Amino acid sequence: MVYKLLMFLSWVACRTPYSLLMKAGSGLGKLYYKFIKKQRNLAIKQMRESLKIDEAEAQRLVRESFINMGKNFMEVLYMPALNKENFTKHIEVINLDTMKAALAEKRGVVVLTGHVGNWEWLSAAFTMNDLPVSAIAKQQPNMDYTNALNDLRATIDVEIFSRGTSELLSAAKALKKGRILGFLADQDAGPGGAFIEFLGKTASTPMGAAVFAKKFNSPIIPAFILRQPDGHHKVLVGDILRYEDTGDADKDLFNLTYKMTKILEKVILDNPTQWLWFQKRWNTPPEQRVQKHHTVKTEVSANE
Repeated sequence: MVYKLLMFLSWVACRTPYSLLMKAGSGLGKLYYKFIKKQRNLAIKQMRESLKIDEAEAQRLVRESFINMGKNFMEVLYMPALNKENFTKHIEVINLDTMKAALAEKRGVVVLTGHVGNWEWLSAAFTMNDLPVSAIAKQQPNMDYTNALNDLRATIDVEIFSRGTSELLSAAKALKKGRILGFLADQDAGPGGAFIEFLGKTASTPMGAAVFAKKFNSPIIPAFILRQPDGHHKVLVGDILRYEDTGDADKDLFNLTYKMTKILEKVILDNPTQWLWFQKRWNTPPEQRVQKHHTVKTEVSANE
């Protein structure tokens, strides 16, 4: 039922003027802020702790972030309407040549990003420029929602691997084929993550991007999509990062993950209304850390 409803809403969204769709998204975000108390309060609490701001300012910024989230939702429904003729009206890509140069190395490209702006449209920015994109997606609690989201992603030619399946092998194959592989690096990674200060508090940080870059000698490119004041999106493609091998894999993986975390952190600090502040980013306390966990993850075979 949920699947059919979402796909019907997508059908309607694709036939609705974009400006009207964004007004609806703005209204949806305001309603979400007003009525979803648990997430609103968590977002305000975490923003105040990270940005060191007062309650009123946090409320204002979080409300704006919810409005952006409402617009994002409508744009996800609108994805089937994106094509090579119209996407430039909505998305501008800065420094695309860097991404093309990295792909030309034929080792795949690890993309560092996060839940910033409309991250689903970040993939569209590349596929609409004829660049191959794969991503590892977290399954939603409702499988109907997961299936609908994956089918909408398929309309912009994104290859999706679901977590909890054979995603590591699939991701390895994607890099071997020379594809872009996106990593959302702003989620709690559990006891096996790298514990790094993030927005003022120690957080368990995913190391997948560093591990894959090491294993396949793939270049890493930070890429973020930001909603502009006029409503358009700007994709910022950063400079190439690389795994530096000093002979100490544990230290090298940690240092690379730390560097990427600080890049992501700066983007959020510069654009606080475009991040999901109600994420349970700091769920795992440092005392739960597992030592030398990532050496296991590097065993993904390049020959699979």
